[in-house]
Amino acid sequence: MENGSILKLNNIEVMYQEVILVLKGVSLAVGRGGIIALLGANGAGKSTTLKAISGLLKHEDGEVTDGSIEFMGERIDRKSAQDIAKMGIIQVIEGRRIFEHLTIEENLVVGAHLRGNGAKIHTGLEMVYHYFQRLKQVRNTVAGYCSGGEQQMLVMGRALMANPKLMLLDEPSMGLAPLLIKEIFDIITRLNREENLPILLVEQNVKLALAVAAYGYVLESGRVVMDGPADKLRDNPDIKEFYLGLTDLGTRKTFRNIKHYKRRKRWLT
Repeated sequence: MENGSILKLNNIEVMYQEVILVLKGVSLAVGRGGIIALLGANGAGKSTTLKAISGLLKHEDGEVTDGSIEFMGERIDRKSAQDIAKMGIIQVIEGRRIFEHLTIEENLVVGAHLRGNGAKIHTGLEMVYHYFQRLKQVRNTVAGYCSGGEQQMLVMGRALMANPKLMLLDEPSMGLAPLLIKEIFDIITRLNREENLPILLVEQNVKLALAVAAYGYVLESGRVVMDGPADKLRDNPDIKEFYLGLTDLGTRKTFRNIKHYKRRKRWLT
């Protein structure tokens, strides 16, 4: 997976408030133009991994205390969130954070501050409205009055306005109806395919994530315990039991109890 990677995490550790160790030697890679799924239960460290990449940890009294993060061959784990965004890594944070008093289009324009001049902003809006046609229909509506699905499309569209080289998506399906989830994931697939946009996707819906991703990593308790091509993970009995069903004894497995998966190497080279 590491060959031709745009992003590499090399055995990183993350600590909050100088005492709480959250990530414990996480290594992963995102290839150019691929969708990579980051899977795991609540509290596994998925959102922390995204924030470590985007530099947002520093705003939560967290830091990368060991290992390194490289983007397009340059080390970024010591850079500010602003500098990382300028390099082209844009995170869509969980929870659909919008400017509720602004219109849809005004929210999108706010996301274009990295683009610069008006012509580029206009080009960005055209691209967003091409993929998110619902947003074009409600572009003059105050964002706070829009549906959850429209707000999710808005935060993704706002990220597109920054002209990302890598998009980090945190739980895009959360709280949405099945039809809206399908629409949003269809757009994610199109953006990846048509714009060649690499995406690192955190998603609780494992079946859905592995349907759109080329490769996946499974986090548990701050460690990557399994990784592989999405089709192999979909067929893996441990994945099926842990995320999609129960054991014969009626209890849910954890990877601590699984003896037959191969432990990953600690470093990506």
